Amino acid sequence: MFWVWVGALAALPISTDARAQPARPATTMSLREALHYARVHQPSLEAARARVEVARAAAQVPRAAWQPRVTAAAEILGGTANNTTASYATVGILDVARVGGTPANAPVSWRPEVSTLAGVAVHQELYDFGRIDAQADALDALARSQAEIAKVAQLDLDLLVEESFYAVLAAKQVVQASRAAITRQRAHRDLAQAKVHAQLWPPIEQARAEADLARFEVDLVRSEGALSAARAVLAAAVGADREAIDAGADDVTLATPPALGDGMRDAGTRAPELAAARAELDAQHHQTVAIARELRPDLSLSAELTGRAGGAAVASNPTPAGAGWIPDVPNWDALVVLSWPIYDRTVSARADTSRRLEAVRGAELAQITEQIRTLAARAYVDLDTATAAVPALERALVTARANHDQAEARFTGGLGTAIELSDAEALLTDAEIQLAIGTFQRSRAHARLERVLGGSQR
Repeated sequence: MFWVWVGALAALPISTDARAQPARPATTMSLREALHYARVHQPSLEAARARVEVARAAAQVPRAAWQPRVTAAAEILGGTANNTTASYATVGILDVARVGGTPANAPVSWRPEVSTLAGVAVHQELYDFGRIDAQADALDALARSQAEIAKVAQLDLDLLVEESFYAVLAAKQVVQASRAAITRQRAHRDLAQAKVHAQLWPPIEQARAEADLARFEVDLVRSEGALSAARAVLAAAVGADREAIDAGADDVTLATPPALGDGMRDAGTRAPELAAARAELDAQHHQTVAIARELRPDLSLSAELTGRAGGAAVASNPTPAGAGWIPDVPNWDALVVLSWPIYDRTVSARADTSRRLEAVRGAELAQITEQIRTLAARAYVDLDTATAAVPALERALVTARANHDQAEARFTGGLGTAIELSDAEALLTDAEIQLAIGTFQRSRAHARLERVLGGSQR
């Protein structure tokens, strides 16, 4: 049945309804216009581009550690104030050197005193022994991977648009063939009707012609439904806000594909899937290095300007005004801190896990490489097969037309039967539809090879 053949035209399954009426497309696009429109308006491609920008922004996060950090804080402290002559710093939001408010070696007291503190601190990374650079390199590689994945999304979108466009063209050819069959069959029916009324032919000739006409009319309804569905798929593929888009001129010409060996080599160098997998492997390697470098020393600078006051009694001086509630005693300090996490088993375990993930990424890269080679080889075979089939389909159409002309002449002259003419009509219509399908398959095979080769022919 013709509607079954039409269903094979589209890469996506198309469901048709015998009651469907052909839609009136809001606009017609050439293939070049459809591709451009899809690249601008398709939400899936916009999302892929947005993910690239997010990945690039994330790659700047580790590098921000080289910029100064300015913090401010205010504290109210309640606790004992038993002092010695020692000074120390707490490495945190404010690296404040403690200045005691009570005499050194004073008697121990467990009574709490109020102290207040307010200040501003500046922290600056001096040298991290390569940890930040490794983290940034890992995120740079992930950003490259996202950029390649965006290229994959664009190539997939181009292929979807091209296949949908070619499906509309083929569906239109099928509709045209179905309408031509109806026109011819109506003429045959009218002739048979006239001959029967003149009692020159038996009634079975008219009955058979009526049955064939009804069958072709049903096939036309189904083919028009398939055309409406194909136009709707094209509209969805380009991201249009219309119900349907009609296919206009096929104004994109792909270059002749390279030889099989050269094409396989191009697929291995141009395919964005492989570039994305390589970037994932690089990212995992840099992540392993960054984790391992967490056990390296870190050198940083800290400087503070503070005001403070304590409520503890001082032997030689009066207690400051406010009994410790007003931080009116100024101080400043600066210090260089060298920290070294000499041993941390969790860091070692994370680095070991990351190395194992490197092996996984390497295996995935090898797998994708083999898949690309297989797809390229299959695309070449499909294109060769589809290209070779078109001349044979064209010859089949020529012979089917000749056969139909002879059968029609015999039928008109009263030498042939309605069955003979019906067979010739079915053969001609089938040849026209098969040529439409063959042309579609050749165009689709070329587009798929272009996709596998990474868009190198465009």
